[in-house]
Amino acid sequence: MANTKSAIKAARQAARHALRNKATLTRLKTLHKKFEQASKKGDAAEARAAGIAYASAVDKASKKGVIHRNAANHVKGHVSKAVLAKA
Repeated sequence: MANTKSAIKAARQAARHALRNKATLTRLKTLHKKFEQASKKGDAAEARAAGIAYASAVDKASKKGVIHRNAANHVKGHVSKAVLAKA
């Protein structure tokens, strides 16, 4: 257990951030699944829309520090490559 006021506050913040990060990561996983399903269907417009939503969510997660910037760029590259292949 934390002994100082600053450690107690840091523990509260860590719990809050962990909850936010978990929600964000769960949303990213859901969007990834939707994108994969749309890509496998073969419908280019649906895959493009799902890809844009997924890339946008990844950017926002990266901006908040939930995922690393390079990981976000890696994901966006794969998404754009898959969308361009369908076009």
